[in-house]
Amino acid sequence: MKSPDTEMPESLVEILTPSVAGRPALKVSNLNVHAGNHHILKNINLEIPENRITVLLGPSGCGKTTLLKCMNRLTDLYRELEVTGSITIGDDDILNSTTDLPALRQRMGLLSQRPYPLPVSIFKNVSYGLKLKGVRDKRLIAFSVEKHLREVGLWEEVKGRLNAPATSLSIGQQQRLCLARGLAVKPAIILADEPTSALDPTSSKIIENLFREIKKHYTIVLVTHVLRQAIRLADHVIFMHDGEIIEQGNPGELFENARSDKLRAYLIDGN
Repeated sequence: MKSPDTEMPESLVEILTPSVAGRPALKVSNLNVHAGNHHILKNINLEIPENRITVLLGPSGCGKTTLLKCMNRLTDLYRELEVTGSITIGDDDILNSTTDLPALRQRMGLLSQRPYPLPVSIFKNVSYGLKLKGVRDKRLIAFSVEKHLREVGLWEEVKGRLNAPATSLSIGQQQRLCLARGLAVKPAIILADEPTSALDPTSSKIIENLFREIKKHYTIVLVTHVLRQAIRLADHVIFMHDGEIIEQGNPGELFENARSDKLRAYLIDGN
C-alpha cells in the first residue's frame, strides 16, 4: 500500500490529535462494587493525574482489574455486579445511566493482558475505529493508520505488508497493533490491564518504552502486580489489597516510606 504524503492538511489535524482531559483526568468517589454478598471494591476514592502513568499495584485478586473495568463501564457486562459511587471525567459522571457507552469507551482505550487483533488485515485493524466514527476519507484514514503505527514503533516493521492478516504478527507486535488501534480513536485515557504479562522480555520493554513516550499526550492507568514494573514506570502509585486502597501517592515516597504493614510486606515479597 502506498504511503500517504508527508504533509498533512490542516483540516485533518483535529481528528488525529488526542483529546485533552481536565485535571485530574479522572476522579473516583465512594466507589463500591458488590457481587451478591461479596464486597469486591470498598469505598474507593482516588484521582488519576493527567499525562502521567498511574499504576494500580497489588496482589492478584485485590480488585485492580475490577476497578479498571469500572472506568469504562465494562462492569455492565456482568449482571451480578452492583456498582455505586461516581467516576467523573471533567463534569461527567460516567456511571450515570444516560452515559453514551460507545463514546465513553472511545475515550478510554483498553489494552488487555493478551492482544486481540481483529481477524482482518493490519491496515484494517487500525482503520476500524475511524470507520466506526463515520470517517470515510481514504486520505485521512491512510494518514491515521501510518501515524499510529509509527506512534507504537510498528510502521517500519509492517509498512510493506499492511494487507497481511494481523494474526501473522508476533504476539508482541499484535499488542502494539492493538495499542495503535486504540490510539486511532483519540482516547483521553489508556487503560492497560497487565499488558506485558503474555509478552517476552524484549516485547515487554518495547511496550514500557512506548508508555513512557506517549504519556506526553495520553493519561495511562496501568494494572500490574509486578513491583519492578511499577518502579520503572509509575508517576503515581495506588496500592490495593482486598478491595481497598491501602496507600497512594508518589512512588519514591511510597516505596521508601511505606506506612502500612501490608505495603511493607508486599515490597519485601516483591524484592
